[in-house]
Amino acid sequence: MIEADVLVVGGGTAGFGAAVAAGWQGLRVVLIEATSKIGGVMAFCPGMPWGAAYPVGVMIGGIMEELTERLAAMSPPAAEKRDCTLENFGPEIQYDHDIATLTMFQMLEEAGVEVLLNAAALSPIMEGQQIAAVSCYDRRGPFEVVPRIVLDCSGDGDLSAKAGVPFTLGDASGNMMGVTLSFHMLDADWSRVFAEEDPYFTRFAARGIVDGCLHPDLQKLYLMRGFHENTVFCNSVVIRGVDGTDPRDVSRATQEGRRRCLQLSEFLRSDVPGFENARMAHLGPTVGVRETRKLEGMYRVSGDDLRKATKFPDGIVCCDNPIDDVMRADSSMTHDAIVGLGAYYSIPFRALVPNDIRNLMFAGRILSADAEAFASVRGMPQCMAMGQAVGTAAAMALANSITVQEIDTSKLVSSLSAQGVRGLGDTALGEAKNG
Repeated sequence: MIEADVLVVGGGTAGFGAAVAAGWQGLRVVLIEATSKIGGVMAFCPGMPWGAAYPVGVMIGGIMEELTERLAAMSPPAAEKRDCTLENFGPEIQYDHDIATLTMFQMLEEAGVEVLLNAAALSPIMEGQQIAAVSCYDRRGPFEVVPRIVLDCSGDGDLSAKAGVPFTLGDASGNMMGVTLSFHMLDADWSRVFAEEDPYFTRFAARGIVDGCLHPDLQKLYLMRGFHENTVFCNSVVIRGVDGTDPRDVSRATQEGRRRCLQLSEFLRSDVPGFENARMAHLGPTVGVRETRKLEGMYRVSGDDLRKATKFPDGIVCCDNPIDDVMRADSSMTHDAIVGLGAYYSIPFRALVPNDIRNLMFAGRILSADAEAFASVRGMPQCMAMGQAVGTAAAMALANSITVQEIDTSKLVSSLSAQGVRGLGDTALGEAKNG
């Protein structure tokens, strides 16, 4: 039995932000992660850029900024800001995946977080509307964590659902976004690969599909410059109709993804100039899942909120990401701008708080949002900031002996602003820019 002030379930970007923030507040924090690495999408899709970190060109700040600055200050630099070549996406952060993961582990250590890898949180033990303990399992067998507050950052929200938090799966018809298996091509010639004014390589993709060399869903090829010179990050292989909450479905999709990745890598070498001497590497260990449960919170973020560029009084992070909708019901891929040029919206803290469970909050892609809003809010920087918000809120709830529903959101916003999170409260994001 392990006692903790805060149990963070899931070590993705949201869980990382939550654990570090709670540790900064002097709490005893246990972070439990089912795999052997933290980082979530970073582990499943090595090299995935941190997009949406710069709404209207300004860094969101907080833990996201500290991590970026640590990497950028290394010699040689392990991260840098670049413009995204894809439509409606702003600047993003490219980074060395392995050094970034190492640095995240170091930040968790500095915050005093106890990290339990290869361990799963199975089910909550409830006492009324409170989680009294969480049953867990690792290779040695079952154990329990007895926390005062639980932060579900798992990506799928299994624990919250078992605690009784209502949820929806996918869109109104239950369709979830396609899952993706990514890889790198090493030793490519950037000057030739990216010579044409076609960010999605549609001309090549069309020819590959007609010739039977590519799967019909590969109508657009998502090929981006990797962090290191002449490496290309390939985020093209999307598998539709996968239930990310079903391990068998995920296993099936992963094997299908491996076949398609190999097929695509061979096509790039044979048909796309600049790849003749390239080779495939860094194939993801499993598919990256974009969407499963969206939990029901005290507020549900909607597409209309985004279109109106709503800045909530309890907003805890800013965003101007497009509606990045990936193959829900069919093979369509959209990146529609949701807010006007120079505009942004914020994500309210209430979307991270359930209506009834008194000591539970959630963060990341399981936040309370409709399908349209979800396609924008799910960026890794926003997930990290959501984690920072619930980690900070946990300390406030414990210090004042109140439920998570009773947290003074104005004080929370002030605390996050003091931690360097930008664009909150009465200060516009542009006005909050340093220098």
